[in-house]
Amino acid sequence: MPHLRLLLLLSLLSSSLSQLSSPSAVLIDCGAFAPSVIDGRRWLPDEGFVFAGTPKNITAAGNLLDRTLTTVRSFPLTGGLRRKFCYVVGVSRGWKYMIRTTYFYGEVNGVNSPPVFDQIVDGTVWSVVNTTADYADGLASYYEGVFVAQGKSMSVCVAGNSYTTSDPFISALEIVRLDGSLYNSTDFTGFGLRLVARHAFGYSGSLIRSPDDQFDRFWEPYAFNSTIPNNRKVQASGFWNLPPPRIFNTGLKSTQLQPLKFIWPPTALPKSTYYIALYFAHDSDSLAEGSRIIDITLNGITYYRSLNVTPAGAVVFSTRWPLDGTTMLTLNPSRESTLGPLINGGEMFELIPLEGKALVRDATSLNAIKNSLQNPPVDWNGDPCLPRQYSWTGVTCSEGSRIRVVSLNLTNMGLSGSLAPEVANLTALSAIWLGNNSLSGPVPDLSSLKLLESLHLENNRFTGNIPPSFGEMQNLRELFLQNNNLTGQIPSNLLKKPGLDLRTSGNPLLALPPPPS
Repeated sequence: MPHLRLLLLLSLLSSSLSQLSSPSAVLIDCGAFAPSVIDGRRWLPDEGFVFAGTPKNITAAGNLLDRTLTTVRSFPLTGGLRRKFCYVVGVSRGWKYMIRTTYFYGEVNGVNSPPVFDQIVDGTVWSVVNTTADYADGLASYYEGVFVAQGKSMSVCVAGNSYTTSDPFISALEIVRLDGSLYNSTDFTGFGLRLVARHAFGYSGSLIRSPDDQFDRFWEPYAFNSTIPNNRKVQASGFWNLPPPRIFNTGLKSTQLQPLKFIWPPTALPKSTYYIALYFAHDSDSLAEGSRIIDITLNGITYYRSLNVTPAGAVVFSTRWPLDGTTMLTLNPSRESTLGPLINGGEMFELIPLEGKALVRDATSLNAIKNSLQNPPVDWNGDPCLPRQYSWTGVTCSEGSRIRVVSLNLTNMGLSGSLAPEVANLTALSAIWLGNNSLSGPVPDLSSLKLLESLHLENNRFTGNIPPSFGEMQNLRELFLQNNNLTGQIPSNLLKKPGLDLRTSGNPLLALPPPPS
């Protein structure tokens, strides 16, 4: 059964909610080189949030009003590889965040048709980005979701898939911290929310957004013949999802005591589970005219019975409602009602099951390795293991609920820098292949890697001694150290270790241990 709740709004909530401080937000103008202030909101250039891609100007922006659309960051795809390119933004762990990505193609790839690609939040594919229809109409495309921060940072990524071969890009990224009450009926430990529709019913103007909506959510117009004029007197201001009061200035209604039917959202839906919130408020001047009591159905299935719409307002919401295809929303006047149905606004999100995250210690260790390299792989951002089709170059992870890094293969990647000692914290590793690079510095002590079977460091520039602890690693079967700059003696326990393929040639100062006396 769909899970449904009714929240009646009390005017006494208004004073406390009006004192909420403005949410913290990070607004990133992708591809820009300098900060800017647009409509009172400060936008930052994307340097420092992303470490790949190329900033580009959009000459085809034309008369678009949003200045953030005049630049993009484009991410070249090479070799047909599935790679993700991530923005990493500091957040407060445990808080909910609205994430909005905006795309305006502007033919940055030199072809008419925009690319189609995936976008990812942390380790979860959030949606497919397909801006083709909007771009053909000269419009930008935006995508919005709500996710809880599982750590001190969140990654938002675009990723080239097999849909098209053109490079993915992004125009703007917004990460806005939400008040604790918003969408709090959702289990954000297992799900995120992907916006499907958010409408101000009966309204036909431009987007309602900041400053009307303190979180700058977009409320799109949705109007047809049965509308309410803009002179309504509505007291509702304490909605727990905090919709802007302006959406209650208009609404859809039946002027007679008869059903109000319309398709919402306006596009067909994939078979999935959805969060739905519908907003209602009665005009206080109409109280003397009678009561407005509504029965609500979705595709003929009862959604809520006998909703009494008052000036205080009400929101009826479902946390998990199954839908598939076109959705018909019907508002029927109940037998007790003396006025026709009315509705002011609606929000619908698809529930997105979270795909999990790599073990925090492993992710932290890989980031330390990344920082020790002078030229790490360009896709080493975001979650190293998930989504699985977009794991980091050279990183293989385990299956199951506890996701560990089990092998690291960066052979012949042209790497320079050193190998961070934090590699020893990747305790699920069975293989490390770093051969044919230009890595230097000492070889770390890897005795904590009890499962390690293969260690390939050949054809690099490592210096110092061979750690004697290698001889005590029971599962080690391959140790390739040839053609480095290692010095000192080869530990005797390595030479005596049964079943070990040990290669040390090409280290000119490396010596065998003295024979026993």
